[in-house]
Amino acid sequence: MTQARASTLWIMLLTLASMATSFALACTAPVAALAALAAVHMRRRDGIALALAAWGANQAVGFLFLHYPHDPKTQLWGLGLGTAAAGSAIGAYSALARLRLGSTPVRLAIAYVAAFVAGKLVTLCWAAVLGGVAITLHPGYSLDQFLRNGAILIGLYAFYHLLRALGMPAPRQQLAAA
Repeated sequence: MTQARASTLWIMLLTLASMATSFALACTAPVAALAALAAVHMRRRDGIALALAAWGANQAVGFLFLHYPHDPKTQLWGLGLGTAAAGSAIGAYSALARLRLGSTPVRLAIAYVAAFVAGKLVTLCWAAVLGGVAITLHPGYSLDQFLRNGAILIGLYAFYHLLRALGMPAPRQQLAAA
């Protein structure tokens, strides 16, 4: 299997795992967790594609199965969360590009915090326009999101290593010079 195909397969598998969490938790995709995992193990382009695929899959689950309302504000929020998903991935990759650390757990933690903060900032921008600043900034809600995504990250990291141990090839990685 080529590395390009392996990367595509990883994007598909992690998107399916994200869909499972959307069904199980009836909530948004764990984009910060996915962005962190991607930033450590995948090329930037593939990581952004993963974040957007997970967002799209989550929107499909929400509108088709969880009966999200079809009003314009909800649809705009969907678009906003898509930009937040991309922002999360960009934030994770940007943080790692500036820090040259060898430890994978430390890199994963830094990428996760950066992805979470970046996604939250983009969401806050949308909340300023669409309403919802109070809930976006609510400490209890934010802590719940952070902990839930962190737990999902641990599960996805274990899933990644399980599949690697079973012989699945690694996704295509960033070049050292990038």
